[in-house]
Amino acid sequence: MNLSACSSLAYPDSPQYRDGSFRNPVAPKTVGWQQTPMLWWRFMFDKPEGTMPAGSIPLLPLTARQLAQVADGTLYRLGHSTLLLKLEGGLWLTDPVFSERASPVQWAGPKRFHASPIGIADLPPVKGVVISHDHYDHLDKAAVLALAEKTEIFVTPLGVGDHLIRWGVPSEKVQQLDWWETISVDGVRLVATPSQHFSGRSPFDGNATLWASWVVQGSGLNLFFSGDTGYFDGFRDIGQRYGPFDVTLLECGAYDPMWEGVHMLPAQTLQAHRDLRGQWLLPVHNSTFDLAFHPWNAPLETLVGLAKQQAVAIATPRIGQPVDLRRPQPGQRWWQLPR
Repeated sequence: MNLSACSSLAYPDSPQYRDGSFRNPVAPKTVGWQQTPMLWWRFMFDKPEGTMPAGSIPLLPLTARQLAQVADGTLYRLGHSTLLLKLEGGLWLTDPVFSERASPVQWAGPKRFHASPIGIADLPPVKGVVISHDHYDHLDKAAVLALAEKTEIFVTPLGVGDHLIRWGVPSEKVQQLDWWETISVDGVRLVATPSQHFSGRSPFDGNATLWASWVVQGSGLNLFFSGDTGYFDGFRDIGQRYGPFDVTLLECGAYDPMWEGVHMLPAQTLQAHRDLRGQWLLPVHNSTFDLAFHPWNAPLETLVGLAKQQAVAIATPRIGQPVDLRRPQPGQRWWQLPR
């Protein structure tokens, strides 16, 4: 069922909505309120060395001319979980974050390690934007407003689209889906699938909106985009229903054993790829923001090592490097290159 923009703050028809908020089927392991003050202290005053790169991140700039000529089935990492895909002749963006900081304000908060390879003003018209949840490193208000005029449709989990409408995006451009609901747009099919996470943009709106992963099908490709998630049994269910996937775009970054229920550790990312019956793994959610205590390059270094041990095909393109999703390539270990 396709859902248009919801105007209510309650979702009684959603199996995920209970007692005034959205819930995971199983409560995930995450940071409790007793640990929160200590955690904030560590983030502000006791971060270990190496969580930010010492030099510049190597990236390949993009132009509108390049994008106009690119073939269907091409993907670009623009940073963090922002992906640009060409499918069925149209451009699609996931979790577009273009602001300098992933924060409610631009004078404080996690700052980008690198610029986007292309700015919103230089992007050609965009067919659609797919959003996984409403955290600031995935839902950038300034980017949404800048994209509104050149984007045909925004597809979100339940409640997330209400943010967009309040900000001024025309309601007819917003489609909100519950888990397992489907929408098709000019040959591209999107399925909102489960993830294990949480939501909120302030201390007062926790889990008021839903979070989701996405099956993306178009141009003869079957793709999976995780958004943010911990490892959970749902991957096997998604893999049985919609796999095998040509490429899984799975989060690997901003993890820690303290909150592994909502952000996967590298070994869990690899297992999720197997559960989904993926052919190639392309890790995202890394190399743009300092959001944890691990070295900035640990997600890719660790995951590539694990993938080699288990003979899993993994692609690690540079930011801005084109990826042919029909024939991905491993790529260089660019995070090790001298700068």
